[in-house]
Amino acid sequence: MWGFITVMNDVLINTFGPLFNLSTTQLSYIQLSFFGTFLIVSLIYFLISTISGKDPINKIGYKTGMGISLLICALGCGTFYFAGLNNSYGQFIISLFVLSIGVTLLQICANPYATILGPEKTASSRLNLAQGLNSLGTTIGPIVGNILIYSVFSDGSKSVSSVGYTYMLYGVVFLVMAIVVFMSKFPPFKNETSISGGLEIFKNRNLVFGIVAIFFYVGAEVAVGSWIGRFSKEEHIMGLDEQSANYFLSFFWGGLMIGRLVGSVAMNQSYNGIKKYLKMTLISLAIFSVIWLANGLKVDKYGIAWVPLSFNEIKIYLLFMTINLFAFGIGKGKPARLIAVFSIINCILIIIGIISEGALAFWAILGTGLFFSIGWSNIFALSIKNLGKYTSQGSSLLVMAIFGGAIIPLIQGKIAEEFSIQLSFIVPLMAILYLIFFGISGYKPNSAKKDNH
Repeated sequence: MWGFITVMNDVLINTFGPLFNLSTTQLSYIQLSFFGTFLIVSLIYFLISTISGKDPINKIGYKTGMGISLLICALGCGTFYFAGLNNSYGQFIISLFVLSIGVTLLQICANPYATILGPEKTASSRLNLAQGLNSLGTTIGPIVGNILIYSVFSDGSKSVSSVGYTYMLYGVVFLVMAIVVFMSKFPPFKNETSISGGLEIFKNRNLVFGIVAIFFYVGAEVAVGSWIGRFSKEEHIMGLDEQSANYFLSFFWGGLMIGRLVGSVAMNQSYNGIKKYLKMTLISLAIFSVIWLANGLKVDKYGIAWVPLSFNEIKIYLLFMTINLFAFGIGKGKPARLIAVFSIINCILIIIGIISEGALAFWAILGTGLFFSIGWSNIFALSIKNLGKYTSQGSSLLVMAIFGGAIIPLIQGKIAEEFSIQLSFIVPLMAILYLIFFGISGYKPNSAKKDNH
């Protein structure tokens, strides 16, 4: 649901544009509201823990923190119903802000929780597994959102009320999940140890460079995901209509799921040899099959139909999947090395998307999802390495950097307005260049003269 609700922003961008007759800049307020909350909430969290010397999540426990976060998500989704009743774009933006408060707190709780649930050396593998399931949400989100908004809660034409009903349904799911977490036997992981005031935490080199890396990583990923729809509508690219553009988002976000779940195997030291690569290949093909099958499902007022893409239409994406598997081999299961290798490939794909046209440009941009995949998990795990009692405080700073998801898409939107949507992809390209530096050098902790990551 965490991934599901985040990718719904892309559906809202495609839906609200014609509904409210919004400019590209006005549409950027969707991501600005959602991801801007990460900066505000995380900064407040950091200041509270720094001034008081007590980390709130350490005090109440990660389990309780996740439960509270899910309740706030439910509340935010519920307010969408009233925004729909009032036919107000401004109220939708406020609802997104409330929803994002819950998602922000969930990020602060859940990411470090996954890293401390087992040995430090396999933290990246666990995070990739968790993020892989997160990507299941981002993959099916556009498809389910499309069906609910355009078919289930309407007569085939989008409306603000159908958006409101859709999010109210999501709110019910969040509420159920909160109850499940509170009733579960998850270990709370409380820590009453006081932390030093001031800026002591910024002495950790890997954290400082990691904050910047998260800013550019999330910014680039969200920017690409946000403007794929607009990109695909261009006549010299694919000339897709609004609803078809939403369906193709599943290939971008599905690519992240493929890369993350394959990465959970690639970076798990208990797997090795031919069996390891066979398992990686089977996972990649299995997930792709689900994406392909789901993408072919069309629901409208006339009923349900299955219209899958032909092999000729998806062959370029299958090529990128093959390159993805080879890239994992080059990375040798080392988180930092994989960040560098995957970022270099993404730079090449975006350049192809900028200078070419038609199916090649379209699938090159969609294919970046495969190589954005392991970025978040690996950057996060490397950035909080050796932080000890500062772990959740460091997590709040990394989550604060998700604010890049508000800034980078906004900058890209401005360039798209002034020049062209195709040229605007130079913005995420520039952001990815920093990730190459982080994967080569920026990840190294202060004490590590030689690090095998």
